[in-house]
Amino acid sequence: MTPVRSKIPALPPRVEGLAALATNLSWSWNREARALFRTIDEPTWRLTRHNPIALLRMVPPDRLERCAQDAEFLRLYDRVLEWMGTEGDVARTWFANRHPDLVGPARPVAYFCAEFGLHNSVPIYSGGLGVLAGDHCKSASDLGVPLVGIGLSYMKGYFDQRLRLDGWQEDSDEQVDPITTPLFLLQGPKGEPYLAVVRTFGRPVFIRAWQLQVGRVPVYLLDTNLEENHPEDRTLLSKLYAGGPDLRLRQEWILGVGGVRVLRAVGIDPGAWHANEGHAAFMLIERLRELTALGVPFKDAIRAVRRTSIFTTHTPVPAGHDVFDTEHLTSCSGPVWEELGISKDEMLALGAHPSRDPGSFHMTVLAISLASRVNGVAKRHGHVSREIWQDLWPQHPVDTVPITSVTNGVHLATWMGNPMMALLDRQLGADWGNRLDDPTLWEQVRQLEGAELWDVHLQLKATLMGFIREEARRRFADRWKEVSQVVGAGTLLDPNAFTIGFARRFATYKRADLIFHDVERLHRLLVNPWRPVQIIFAGKAHPADTPGKEVLQNVYRFTRDPFFEGRVAFLEDYEMHLAHVLVQGVDLWLNVPRVPLEASGTSGMKAALNGVPQLGTIDGWWEEGYDGSNGWAIPLAPADALPDAVDTSDADHLYRLLEEEIVPLYYLRDDRGVPHGWVERMRNALRVAGSTFSARRMVQDYVQDYYTPAMRGTPLLDDPPSAMNR
Repeated sequence: MTPVRSKIPALPPRVEGLAALATNLSWSWNREARALFRTIDEPTWRLTRHNPIALLRMVPPDRLERCAQDAEFLRLYDRVLEWMGTEGDVARTWFANRHPDLVGPARPVAYFCAEFGLHNSVPIYSGGLGVLAGDHCKSASDLGVPLVGIGLSYMKGYFDQRLRLDGWQEDSDEQVDPITTPLFLLQGPKGEPYLAVVRTFGRPVFIRAWQLQVGRVPVYLLDTNLEENHPEDRTLLSKLYAGGPDLRLRQEWILGVGGVRVLRAVGIDPGAWHANEGHAAFMLIERLRELTALGVPFKDAIRAVRRTSIFTTHTPVPAGHDVFDTEHLTSCSGPVWEELGISKDEMLALGAHPSRDPGSFHMTVLAISLASRVNGVAKRHGHVSREIWQDLWPQHPVDTVPITSVTNGVHLATWMGNPMMALLDRQLGADWGNRLDDPTLWEQVRQLEGAELWDVHLQLKATLMGFIREEARRRFADRWKEVSQVVGAGTLLDPNAFTIGFARRFATYKRADLIFHDVERLHRLLVNPWRPVQIIFAGKAHPADTPGKEVLQNVYRFTRDPFFEGRVAFLEDYEMHLAHVLVQGVDLWLNVPRVPLEASGTSGMKAALNGVPQLGTIDGWWEEGYDGSNGWAIPLAPADALPDAVDTSDADHLYRLLEEEIVPLYYLRDDRGVPHGWVERMRNALRVAGSTFSARRMVQDYVQDYYTPAMRGTPLLDDPPSAMNR
């Protein structure tokens, strides 16, 4: 099924390949491809926030004609087009070498997720889950893993953050214009505008799909904005995580059921099915329905679905696990139980928790019940998940509950800055990107020349400071009414001061305001004239999370307080473009969630790939990532301590580490201004992140332990939750 392509005006014949390059997101993690677009018109490239489709639509035709005649531009263009051609060849990829019998598009892995963070030009993500899914797809492409993504289109994205003068977060919408994105609308086999139909709440909903190409990986995004639909149904998928439980339920029903049907419509028969978080679990129900419609007995259908299904849970926080009222669920799903050949109560039992929330349907319980391979996203999170869900296996001790873990990772080529990559070119060899699986490569990072590494960091830090000033200038001109808002956005930051970065979702357990626990002590730290410190915050609170908004408002208040002399900044409307400059340009990454509520956390990994050490609590990835040489860890508070006492203990350790170790080490310089002790921490941060916490390693783990056994139909020692025996 071929998508309709008509986004980019006619290009000079010599460079017409720019259109194909711009419409496959693989350009975004290829340095030479990015440089090629930047060379066309650097101011426009910055103005469009690195969107090549918008660039090619905006740049004057005569400029493109000059590029088509420029010998240097054409040499770069030809190299990039040659690289793009090799992207279609999977024969030499890691997956083809390891699993040649599974190469080909016939039985790929279907990767279902409610959000995908792939590039800021496609704003269909809210935070860590979506960016993790995007990095997963990019690494699958790099490795040649046959994978397809299924998600929702969200043409109004998540939300655009606007802060009032008092710091209260307000949410606004900005419609995504498909013409400036690499989204292409699919048509049905007979030219129909839709690919599938799903009944929900008593009426049919027609579903169309946009295709987004992520290197070798296609991602299909579902959309209901069709004239054939009831007016209320046309906006069902317009906004990410919008509305109340009923809307969320309908979105997830369409994602799961509609996603399976769209895959069938485009001729894809997956060999493995991966539900990335419980939002996607209804795809398991639809696959049961398919089998029972073919005459397969219900219990046999369950065994078949379980054998090929993987489920990843991403949070121990209760709010992250969707729970729906059973009456609403049955109204949404209609009499699907009749098609399954079972009673309504038997269907509801698939999502019933044995000891919690009677009368409710748990999406996580459904996913665990119908997937034979279940994992958390860090070793600690795997253990915490076994504790949380042990009730589903009452016959098991906690340690034998069949929930494992795959620690998250981040996509190196997306998150490592160009200057850092160029440094590795010079000191590790230009082919270092082809040796990422070689542990000796990362040991060589210990030998990076200190002064040159420090110079690269200062370059990235200067880029961050310049970005902050320009963003403040733009927002002041566009809509800010008070100079204090410009100050709060970081215009008074010192480009030479020690700079701490905190950019996360503003959930209360992440404790963005922990560093303000003792204001006087923090003041002494920040305004020290000999060793000044400053903090940059960014992040959004969920629109329905009032406590999270209150934390954000409290943090924002300090940005406007003259007591701190402009050394606290908040950068508005956090998204991927801003995330890049932050993780690359700060000196220290701060990550202080309340233990054990952080499942993994990946922002510190991204910072570490740029030589930025982390200061964090021992939770999520940091429990296995911290080795004493690559950052600092806040020791665990006593297990029986109350939350307020934990905060006090953690804050005291935070201040002491900054006062006695971190800040002095940063300012201890040689006669050339190089802080060698600090640079050693930078080397080790890069070494550990590159060797262990890449999305490449993460996807390899999924392939070896989860995907290929499912694709081959490998029998398992079947150990379903007790719900399956009720």
